[in-house]
Amino acid sequence: MPARQKDALPADYPEFLAEVKARVLAARTRAVLAANRALIELYWEIGQDILGRERREGWGSKVIDRLAADLRREFPDMTGFSRSNLKYMRAFAESWPQEEGSRTIGQQPVGQLPWGQNIALLAKLDDRDARLWYAQEAIKNGWSRKVLEAQIASDLRGRQGSALTSFERALPSADSELVRDAIKDPYNFEFLSLSAEAKERDLELALLNDVQSFLMEMGHGFALVGRQFPLRVPDGETGEEHEFFVDLLFYNYILRRFVVIDLKIEDFKPEFAGKMNFYLNAVDELQRQPADAPSIGLILCPGRSKTVTEWALRGVDTPVAVARYITSDMALTENAPAELKPALPDLPALASELTGIVEAAVVVYDDELDGEEPTATE
Repeated sequence: MPARQKDALPADYPEFLAEVKARVLAARTRAVLAANRALIELYWEIGQDILGRERREGWGSKVIDRLAADLRREFPDMTGFSRSNLKYMRAFAESWPQEEGSRTIGQQPVGQLPWGQNIALLAKLDDRDARLWYAQEAIKNGWSRKVLEAQIASDLRGRQGSALTSFERALPSADSELVRDAIKDPYNFEFLSLSAEAKERDLELALLNDVQSFLMEMGHGFALVGRQFPLRVPDGETGEEHEFFVDLLFYNYILRRFVVIDLKIEDFKPEFAGKMNFYLNAVDELQRQPADAPSIGLILCPGRSKTVTEWALRGVDTPVAVARYITSDMALTENAPAELKPALPDLPALASELTGIVEAAVVVYDDELDGEEPTATE
């Protein structure tokens, strides 16, 4: 065989290289995950030992100070043995005790998170159920510590599933809860800065200009299909085509359904529900595939009256949700439109209440552990 042919790369070499690279990356990922689990288990065991000694022998804080100094002297290349980190180990073990028949710490959601994220859970949350919920969400969505802290600060758990909807009437019970959990109220768009003169198109463009933050706030599984998505509806009698445009059309690959979003820069009005009902019927007729579930609609407004919204959704037979959003210079209200107040005798008291301003997630990401002290469990 000629030398040139021997030296030439085979035609399938690129595919072979890609396979080898994928194996290397997979092995490296497994090694990192195994090392993280081992570290979490070590920290939990140290925390358990400290707790046990405190309870049996009455150890005080000076023992932790001495232990930190001795461990750092013995293992100078390891950075995790500061006084504050040992206290976090103690708090970690106290928060996740080894109960009879329970899984080991490495098998629990917190055992799969990096130590920095566990510190965030301990420092920012007091409730065990809340810590577990955020740990599961962090694993599912691949959150960094900074993103986890931002989601805690914005009360994602409290916002999820709290929108006013027609889901209970329009969807099977099994679907209703799953879809409701995918919708928040309010949506935190504080990464936007809109002027008082902004129009709905300005809001739409601002969201898409920071599409990464927008998709993160929307939640897991959302994929953007298009903005100002055209719906061409032929007339059954004349054949004339009527064209309508949806502000934003998403597909959620977890829910297996389209999500139609109608953006408003004014508080909710009853006619918004009828318009969304039409959009959903049109999307289901023109875009929905046989394997897709019925589309859902999300009307995003800066404010809404609970009573007006509930009454408007009563006659809607498609799954529609009404949720509020906030930007960096907006507050949430539950005020009813002035023209509707006479018809709603219970609104004066409601109109006097404000839900306040949802705090923005102002997060300072500090990798240094020495400056932090555990506040959740001391």
